[in-house]
Amino acid sequence: MLDFLFNLFTEPDKSWSFVSIPFAVVFVLFFVLYIFIRQSSKTMMLAYTVAFSLFFAYKANGVLMLLLPATVVISYYLTRLMAEKEDTERKCWMWITVLIDLAPLVYYKYTNFLIEIFNEMTATNFAPLSIILPIGISFYTFQAISYTVDVYKGRFDEEVSLLEYFFYLTFFPLLIAGPITRAETLIPQIKHRYHIGDEMVYTGLWLIMSGLIKKALIADYIAQYNNWIFDDPTAYSGFECLMGSLGYTLQIYCDFSGYSDISIGIASLLGIQLKENFNYPYQSLNLQEFWRRWHISLSTWFRDYVYIPLGGNRKGSWRTYLNNFITMLVAGLWHGASWMFVIWGALHGLVLVIHKACKPWLDRIPNTWYVKLASFVLTFSFVNVAWIFFRAHDLQTVADMIRTMVCDFSIDYFVPFVETRTMWVVFVVLGYGLHAMRKNHVDRLKSLYIDSPYTLKLLLLFIVLQFVINFRQSDIQPFIYAQF
Repeated sequence: MLDFLFNLFTEPDKSWSFVSIPFAVVFVLFFVLYIFIRQSSKTMMLAYTVAFSLFFAYKANGVLMLLLPATVVISYYLTRLMAEKEDTERKCWMWITVLIDLAPLVYYKYTNFLIEIFNEMTATNFAPLSIILPIGISFYTFQAISYTVDVYKGRFDEEVSLLEYFFYLTFFPLLIAGPITRAETLIPQIKHRYHIGDEMVYTGLWLIMSGLIKKALIADYIAQYNNWIFDDPTAYSGFECLMGSLGYTLQIYCDFSGYSDISIGIASLLGIQLKENFNYPYQSLNLQEFWRRWHISLSTWFRDYVYIPLGGNRKGSWRTYLNNFITMLVAGLWHGASWMFVIWGALHGLVLVIHKACKPWLDRIPNTWYVKLASFVLTFSFVNVAWIFFRAHDLQTVADMIRTMVCDFSIDYFVPFVETRTMWVVFVVLGYGLHAMRKNHVDRLKSLYIDSPYTLKLLLLFIVLQFVINFRQSDIQPFIYAQF
């Protein structure tokens, strides 16, 4: 027992995440003390949460977590120095701060990719470096950049102490995979310490249960079969490859939106309200709508800090198309140092440009139910195919998978597939069924849960946990977006 506790608090753990039992144990201990500290002193509450967040970062990253406090200190003081400069110098200092914030991200995430490109261009053979990507570095780097730019632009002008900035950049619910949260959302809440009402607590529990169902129940269960398909699509029929493609489309949504639900739910328990990060994206009728619903915090970040600075839609149609395309290329590259992510971003950028160019003509089409159905099918089909590029190891895997689906597809596989993989089919149908629900219906269910008796709340929590335990895989599947 003592050895378990010692390792729990001192050893880094690659499986450390919101759905692991060790995290649940440590969080309960943290939360009990947090309730009392929050009522006594804001400074103690901030320091206590920062300490736990740094511990959380250490468990996930080991000694690489030192990058996080280093980023906090450097970004904070450089931003303050920038704010004190005259207008003629402020822009220069803003860029210095942004580039310094980006430097660790570029090194850890893109060094080997740049070496690969250099080798291809010069026909050399430099060996890749042994570099481990720190978990969460993309997310806290983007939060640091947004703070610096918002201060520079005058969009955020509140006085922020170093401790408050530590809280903002290290807040553990956001640390692994966001949502990317702006200073204007988080810092005012920690300055004023709003009362944690029953609705916030129960909303947090509802979101945590929702996230567990999506991530630990649906995404993790269907992941194993999806992995088999993408590892060797030629070993399966076209129907099985199509199921794997549809399965991954659901998996990545349930995995990341499940993480976001748990993250926002934990923050709600702590008295912090975060903005939603997913809004039923697969219900979209066009790709522009999809990106307003998918990973909302990242989409708005790229809009505000890449697309608009490039000129947005202010410099004519062709420049608007180019800005859209460049933004999606950068978004693709942000997801990973691989040509597959660049291609995925380019595909989305190209279709967004086509949609924007055709919009005057599309707006003249009657908005009937069958037009909406066709729009939904086209949008979902494109997103599904694009996810193949996102998930596949290389272009050969993409070609094999698409060729198998097209050339070796037969509906005769349907009944044997359902009989062989019954539970997989049940979870996929459940996942898509939950996603097909109207938002107002889900909000109604949440309200019924909030107003329900304590006994019913506990019963629902017990049922969810029991399902997760019964159907969980032997190995915890890491959050997909933790690698970005």
